[in-house]
Amino acid sequence: MYVDTSHITRGGKTYTRHLLRESYRAHGKVLHRTIANLSQCSTAEIEAIRLALRHKEELEHLGTSQDALTLKQGLSFGAVWTVYQVARRLGIAQALGTTRAGKLALWQVMARVIDQGSRLSAVRLAMAHAACDVLGLDASLNLSQFVAAQNVQNR
Repeated sequence: MYVDTSHITRGGKTYTRHLLRESYRAHGKVLHRTIANLSQCSTAEIEAIRLALRHKEELEHLGTSQDALTLKQGLSFGAVWTVYQVARRLGIAQALGTTRAGKLALWQVMARVIDQGSRLSAVRLAMAHAACDVLGLDASLNLSQFVAAQNVQNR
């Protein structure tokens, strides 16, 4: 398999085509079969395909360096989204309202469902989960905001 590139000039304009092809023999003749037209691919993509075809036996070593690869765990999303959808269907989210205090109170309820604990543990849980993204809160949650939200709800 190889990338076949040709340049065609017509009417003073040059056209370039790139085809992914393979060669085979039939009845003593060398024939070519076109597998894909790569003309719409960028130059970098075509060069990457050429490089991969050139080193197809050792692709696992191509471009992978332990120093260049960094894995990072993102915020947990599934539990927060599921509990939020249940709270919406049950009307809990609507009952608490869309104010900041209401959203903080909703997170306290959701945090108890996900993991039992104190208000401080709810703050820590929000940092490990995508609570701020799901509820539309800013990421600067702290314990004093939860206490202030509880005081607003008690009025």
